[in-house]
Amino acid sequence: MNRVISSGLAIAVSAVIGSQVGPVWAQDKITLRVADSLPVGHYIANYTAKPWMDEVKKVTNGRVQFEYYPSEQLGKAKDLLSLTVSGVTDIGYVAPSYVSDKMPLSAVAQLPGSFTTACQGTMAYWELASDGILAKREMAPNGVRLLFTVVAYPYQIFTSKQKLEGVKSIAGLKLRTTGGAMDIMMGKLKGVPIQMAGPEVYDSLSRGTLDGLVFPFSGVLGYDLQGLVKWATFEENFGSFVYNYVISERRFKQLPPDVQTAMTKLGAEQTRKACALVDRDVKPDIEKLKKAGVTFVSLPAAEKEALKQMLAPVSTEWAAELDRRGKAGAEVLKAFQAALATKTSTN
Repeated sequence: MNRVISSGLAIAVSAVIGSQVGPVWAQDKITLRVADSLPVGHYIANYTAKPWMDEVKKVTNGRVQFEYYPSEQLGKAKDLLSLTVSGVTDIGYVAPSYVSDKMPLSAVAQLPGSFTTACQGTMAYWELASDGILAKREMAPNGVRLLFTVVAYPYQIFTSKQKLEGVKSIAGLKLRTTGGAMDIMMGKLKGVPIQMAGPEVYDSLSRGTLDGLVFPFSGVLGYDLQGLVKWATFEENFGSFVYNYVISERRFKQLPPDVQTAMTKLGAEQTRKACALVDRDVKPDIEKLKKAGVTFVSLPAAEKEALKQMLAPVSTEWAAELDRRGKAGAEVLKAFQAALATKTSTN
């Protein structure tokens, strides 16, 4: 009897250890932890992680299951890369802006004036980050693999007290940015950049620490900020934001080949679907913001041209700064611009 119990215990322990550090046999049940910092119900999770998990469960006939931890339940936004690599979570939402020391090159998709729709930016970035220069220069060195992504619709400037009456009205305002290229851009506009993670913005706006923010329409609604801002720009491009979900290369290689294939294929499909949903939401999001009391300001033609000239050097300055640090800034910028040239607003 003791021998049987001991044998059974050994098998159970081996199964647990194998699920954590060893290869998974083809028919084993697999449970993967997915963690992000997004609030419950946030549109990015609803358009990416949740449907992707559902599809993976479906195509694997339930062999792959997920435990989902939103709202920084497993760790802060800035820590999710290290938590993914260390195995605290199997799949993590890693926004390059929150780990800019580790993923500075991915900010290429956040440069102002680069694209006009979420799908243009998303599909160009996906080309580079899933199996291109960013996969080799940024994902691989960090020990992770990109599963799916979406690049936000071009960001606008929102203010809480200062009425937006043109480019000059931005000067001196303390505005939330995502760092990197957006900080360079803010310098051109003579604003004061305050780098901050999305979950921290509400409190900062409420306390008056911020005068406004650089954010997408859907992001303002997603973080319930519409009651704290009064004015917003319209049809401009003040940069964007990259939302990545990654898995550690080590964990990925432990999965059966058919599971790897399913996750990869479905990730590519979900990336394309997600950006289309983000673009679809722009008009209804604007209407929701208007109903919440936000006034949209359309810059006159002369102001638009002045803004274009003001922001034109941001991309080259961003690339040059990375080149000085030994990073491939100019090479990545060239690759992203080439990828953008092959994308339309809907692909």
